[in-house]
Amino acid sequence: CFVILAIDPGNEKSAYVLMDDNLKPVEFMKISCDNLCNVVIPKLTEIFPNFTLAIEMVASYGMPVGREVFETCIWAGMFWQAANVSKRRLIYRMDEKLCLCHDSRAKDANIRQALIDRFAYGEPNKGKGTKKSPGWFYGFSADVWQAYAVGVTCADMMAGRYERK
Repeated sequence: CFVILAIDPGNEKSAYVLMDDNLKPVEFMKISCDNLCNVVIPKLTEIFPNFTLAIEMVASYGMPVGREVFETCIWAGMFWQAANVSKRRLIYRMDEKLCLCHDSRAKDANIRQALIDRFAYGEPNKGKGTKKSPGWFYGFSADVWQAYAVGVTCADMMAGRYERK
């Protein structure tokens, strides 16, 4: 049994998804970076001492970046440090695109569709379902999708289904 905590870091708020060994989202949210670092991660470390931490790593590919990107890098490092676990992985956006979509030009919508096709194919409301009948992705929005993509890519790498290019 393994648990993955996947994080899409931001400079003020970050999205996270806690996934079980079937890659089912167990807990997810977009919260303040401070709350994630000082409340959520320590709590999870206590409950699941052997979880795997997966954080999306920033890469600029030669483009100019601003203050927010550097602040995001600082938070990613703080999350890394706060999760005192042996299994930690940095997941680059390019790896997510290639792992999930097999195309380096994939956009957020393509990644989201690849996740829906894999985990909720044919389910209503793009896998979200309804309140009465929640689907695999019930409650997902915005950056939570990205955090989940980080976690799935990490799981595929750990299982040998994808190797970094």
